[in-house]
Amino acid sequence: MPSTPPLDTIARQRAAIAAGDTTAAALVDEACARAEAPDGEGGLVFLHRYGEAARQQAQHADTMRTAGVDLGPLAGMPVSIKDLFDVAGETTRAGSIVRQDAGPAAADAAIVRRLKGAGAILVGRTNMTEFAYSGIGINPHYGTPANPWDRENRRIPGGSSSGAAVSVADGMAIVGIGTDTGGSVRIPAALCGLAGFKPTARRVPQDGCFPLSFSLDSIGPLAASVDCCALIDAVMAGDDPAPLPDIPAKGLRLGIAQSLVLDGLEEPVVAAFEVALTRLSAAGARLIDLPFAILADIPQLSTAGGLSAAEALALHRRDLESRRQDFDHRVAARILNGAKISGADYVDLLQARARYCREADALTAPFDAVLMPTNPRVAPPIADLEADDAAFGEANLAMLRNTAAFNFLDRCATTLPIHRPGEAPVGLMVVGETLGDRRNLAIARAIEAALAGS
Repeated sequence: MPSTPPLDTIARQRAAIAAGDTTAAALVDEACARAEAPDGEGGLVFLHRYGEAARQQAQHADTMRTAGVDLGPLAGMPVSIKDLFDVAGETTRAGSIVRQDAGPAAADAAIVRRLKGAGAILVGRTNMTEFAYSGIGINPHYGTPANPWDRENRRIPGGSSSGAAVSVADGMAIVGIGTDTGGSVRIPAALCGLAGFKPTARRVPQDGCFPLSFSLDSIGPLAASVDCCALIDAVMAGDDPAPLPDIPAKGLRLGIAQSLVLDGLEEPVVAAFEVALTRLSAAGARLIDLPFAILADIPQLSTAGGLSAAEALALHRRDLESRRQDFDHRVAARILNGAKISGADYVDLLQARARYCREADALTAPFDAVLMPTNPRVAPPIADLEADDAAFGEANLAMLRNTAAFNFLDRCATTLPIHRPGEAPVGLMVVGETLGDRRNLAIARAIEAALAGS
């Protein structure tokens, strides 16, 4: 099996191209070769690879660069996209066999157009939990790529953007584009040792993205660094991809959430989180315990699946009536929970969400960010969860617990790796304010630098 390469950043790859040390063709060829290696994870990571087309586009990018043509901030960068984004002429399966016979997309998704317009080279469509409905990443139809940590025991990659995370961790892409409805960018990023960013939901246009929950869906990147995530986010949001503002860690007021999110942490998570807080304190950040009691209320509002189940049922109910046997049975069961939510319940939930958002905004206003572990656990073996529905359900709820609260609260959030090399990956979640996306990324970058000792 190909060894897992050191993570690289967009900035380093662009600098290497500019210096003549490499080319777009070489970068894309290496990414494609890793995806195509018979002893690697590429067959499980990608549901469709662009191989030869990507190589030709890279050669064109090199020709244009030599001619002095600026193709954009992502020129020549190999990027993977989750299998729920439309690409003109292709069927968007969303990780399901239910949609295998769906007609081809008429146009590229909005974010696909913007990525291509910035010069990105798409290397493939990545595997995912069916219809993006799980934080585990297991897919019974197309298989499940293993977490790059501890391949011997084939642990979960996290979901739902499972293939996106492994594509980056295994050097098959410089960035993976995923979606996040309850943690589906942050969970796999954290479990696979990557940075990941969940924007405020309305920030990035969702035209041409197959939905899970109209209220909660967001689109974000998984990559090696916060700067990579910030650049990709700016491109997808249609912003100026300028460098992030320079914010020092010293003097940051960081709330350490206490309610719910610190319960039941596994020992590696506790150890990594404590070391991260110690380093931040040494760097001059002010760490302040924040009770954040309303976080404990949010799961109780979603006992029947909440907004996700109700909205997913509205989307899938006809297929469930006629083709339920073609669904992942665990996904079908979760979607059908939406039938327990009446119209009045749904309206009540939307109103409760608005109220909780206001309360949370007032509570966190004095802080630059709120911190907590991204996941309470490290990645368990795939086989253990495939074999036991109860174990799967319990693990899924645990993985989603900390992240999903902030989809409900309409916040942006960044996850950073905080484990030591060779240890089980652990993520630190840096939660920002609604529409405070660029500031959240800048603060996360300051934290990233402080934890690296720079």
